[in-house]
Amino acid sequence: MTQIATVERLLPSGNAEISVPRKSACGHDCEECAGCGVSGAAVHAVAKNPIGAAVGQKVVVESSTKRLLGIMVVVYVLPFLLFFAGYFATPMLAEGARYAVAIALFVLGVAPAVLYDRHLKKSGELSFVIVRPL
Repeated sequence: MTQIATVERLLPSGNAEISVPRKSACGHDCEECAGCGVSGAAVHAVAKNPIGAAVGQKVVVESSTKRLLGIMVVVYVLPFLLFFAGYFATPMLAEGARYAVAIALFVLGVAPAVLYDRHLKKSGELSFVIVRPL
């Protein structure tokens, strides 16, 4: 997956801190909508800098699509699967209790996402590489 980023600062060992504009389904055409209030949000990350990009430079960064798809499954799919499993596996309970079990499993499904995020930050497995200047 490739994205456009800005180099915020240079780090030791050939790395750089980058800021990547956050993308969403709405496209952030704020002149037309102005409903979400998220204009200008960015994600900060560490990227390998083999091209020697300078601070303030716009660059193209690349990350592993396979790794990102795995993360999306853990973050988005797992909690909803657990929610529906909790609801449909408890037909013998009253409706309110079924929803309580489903919500509890949904919340439990968020825990692996949080733990996986912490693991990735510590290990640096989800890495960006600056591939070229923009």
